[in-house]
Parts: sequence; C-alpha cells; structure tokens
Amino acid sequence: MPHLDKLAAALIVIAVVVGFVAPRDRHGGGAPGTNSAAGGTIHAASSRSAAAAPRRPPKKKAPPFNMAKAAAAARAAGANELGMVPILMIHRVMAKPQVSLDRSTKDLYDEFTGMAKQGYVPITAAEFVKGQINIPAGKHPVVLTFDDGSITHADFDGAGNPKPDTAIGVIQRVAKENPGFRPVATFFVNRDPFYGGSKPGVETMRWLVRNGYEIANHTTNHKDMRKMSHDEVAKEIGTDEQMIENATGKQATTFAFPFGSLSEAHLEWAQHGTKPVPWNFTGMFLAGWKPSDSPYASSFDPRQIPRIRDKEKIKEDDCKQYCSTAWLEWLAKNPDKRYTSDGNPATIAFPQDKMIYLYTRYKEWACPY
Repeated sequence: MPHLDKLAAALIVIAVVVGFVAPRDRHGGGAPGTNSAAGGTIHAASSRSAAAAPRRPPKKKAPPFNMAKAAAAARAAGANELGMVPILMIHRVMAKPQVSLDRSTKDLYDEFTGMAKQGYVPITAAEFVKGQINIPAGKHPVVLTFDDGSITHADFDGAGNPKPDTAIGVIQRVAKENPGFRPVATFFVNRDPFYGGSKPGVETMRWLVRNGYEIANHTTNHKDMRKMSHDEVAKEIGTDEQMIENATGKQATTFAFPFGSLSEAHLEWAQHGTKPVPWNFTGMFLAGWKPSDSPYASSFDPRQIPRIRDKEKIKEDDCKQYCSTAWLEWLAKNPDKRYTSDGNPATIAFPQDKMIYLYTRYKEWACPY
C-alpha cells in the first residue's frame, strides 16, 4: 500500500501543535503539553458515553476476591492499572530504511529487546480495547501495531518459517530470547495484504491468526476519509472487512484510520456498518504521538485511541519528544504514570489516590490500596 510519509509526518506535527495549545488531560496522566484527544487530525471531541466501552470479565464462577490480600499483592507489585499504555505504530521493517516511516530491522530488534528487559509484555489491540490485560504482576502491557499489510511484516522461508528480517521474525526472536515477551501483534491491513510474499496473502493472514496475531481493518484503499461521504466510508471499511472475514473466518475487532484523519461524523460512520458484511469495532486507532490512557480510565475513548510513531529520537517530526524511544524513556522516568499489572485478572488495582480516575463501570473490580 502507499506510504505517504510526508502527509503522515504533517499530521503528526499538527497533533504536536494541538497538544501545546489544548487543555491538559483532566487526570494529569500524560506528559506536560499532552491532551487526551491527541493524534491524527481531530475536528471535534467525543464523549466516551457515546461509544461501547470494554468490560473486563471476571474469572468464571470465581468467589469474590479477598480485598486485603489482593491489595497487599497489588502494593507489593507497585500496580497501577489506570496508568498509560504505549501503543506503537510501525510501518515497513527493512534492513535499510528508504523513507522516514520505515524502521530498520536492527532498530526494531534493539527496541523490542529493551522493552522486554524493562518488563513490557505485548498484547493485541483487541485484548487492549476489551480490557483483557492478563499479564504477570509488575509487568507493563505494550501494543505492537503494524500498518498496511507489508510483505516486510510477514513472509516465510522455504521451510515455512518466518524470515528473520520480517516483523514477525524479529518478534519471535525477541520472545525466544526473553521468556515472558509474548509473540503477538496487530496487523492493520488494506487490500492485497502481504503482496509479493512466499504465501498468498490469505494464507499469511490465516497463519498469523493461528499463531496468536490479530488481523484488523485499515480500509481497502488507504484513502483520506475526511474527503469521503458516508457511503464511501462504508464501502472502504466494508470491503476490507469482507476480505478479512473471508480469509480468517473472524470479524475484525479493531480499526485504524488511514493517516489518523477523522472528524466527528467519521467516528459515527466508522464504528458500525452492515454492507457488504456487518462490522462493529470495539476500538478505533489514530496515527501516533502519545501513549494511550488505560482502558479502565474514565478519560479513555475507544473510538479515538492514540498511538506512538515507532522511531528513535531524531529531530524530524519532533521525534525527540514524541516518538517511541522518547516516550519509553519518559515512562521509565515516570513509573507512576505507566500501567503496571497486579497479575490478577479479577481485579483492577491502583493506588488509592487514583480512584477518581476509574471509569465507574469498573467499580466492582476496583482494588485500591
């Protein structure tokens, strides 16, 4: 698919400017100068009440958790499940990057290895938006997302194994070298995904799903949706959805706006549809520039979830502050802002003073300490 890096870069810069003039996040969860609706080109704010929110299911037939014991365990782990979660936005992965959105294989390997050492555990975008963040105590979730279905994301050698210089090859290598680093990611695909690979795109998508990866919707032709009518939006999303379902037998749970561009109308048009097949996205993702709020926080809007552009600290597009290397460093220096798991899927644990940030729907799972 086309990689219009200049347009994407411009959108990121616009988001940065907006961040400096917009109000601070009401929870104070972000870095100075950020706001909870950043990312892409947003023309109107939306309230969470208008969108379907994820629900974290308790263990089946489990007795009520012992609050005192759960709180003690959460305190020991330094749990904060209302903290921020980095969602990385990655495009092509290449030994020698050709355009600004490309990421080198070596840089990707080094970054993922560094995250593993810091205690990050990958989860899919679908798991994130559903609130299914089941990772060990003291660990931090990270969502790895890859846009456009590039052959550099998934291709295979003659024996059917992932090529080592592809995204899945890097992920599986890091997982093998760092037990606990789950080999999962989300691939937002357009038409003819993974074109030119050793397998047909349909077979590659099926392989990914069988191996725990997520295939998600990114429209058929990767066009700027701001210029589209309702019917055009429906066709772009619906035909991509049909392709995904025909290949995987599953509805897509998540969606990424091409270029991160949207308006209030597109938030409504994109989330639900019926033609040529029905779709109902639990979460919709923007272009990158800041970590996401926790899916359990009242500030979280599942229809416009920010991501972080995956890039080292370079001057271009203000990456010294707003790309992945800079944000991961910021989260490491501000651990009270970062999501840290209590290791218990039946509870949502956090320091007592953060209770005001919990979305009220989740009170029965709350474990403040």
